[in-house]
Amino acid sequence: MKSTGIVRKVDELGRVVLPIELRRNMGIEIKDSLEIFVDDNMIVLKKYEPADIFTGSMEDLIDYKGKKVSRNSIIEMARMAGLEVK
Repeated sequence: MKSTGIVRKVDELGRVVLPIELRRNMGIEIKDSLEIFVDDNMIVLKKYEPADIFTGSMEDLIDYKGKKVSRNSIIEMARMAGLEVK
């Protein structure tokens, strides 16, 4: 992992400000979601990118009732249900 040399304090509500340079470099915009990971004694933030709820695929996604589903999963489930798919 590469150090940026940037140090920030946690405020009384547990917030940390990400510097604008980092947000620009990482393509993080206002209101974007960040995913939080823990690895041993490290906290890792990653820009959240929704994936297919069944397979984890991030390709060819469709939004269905607030969930992401890939076209491949939909086709596979249709076939499992006995529906003919073109």
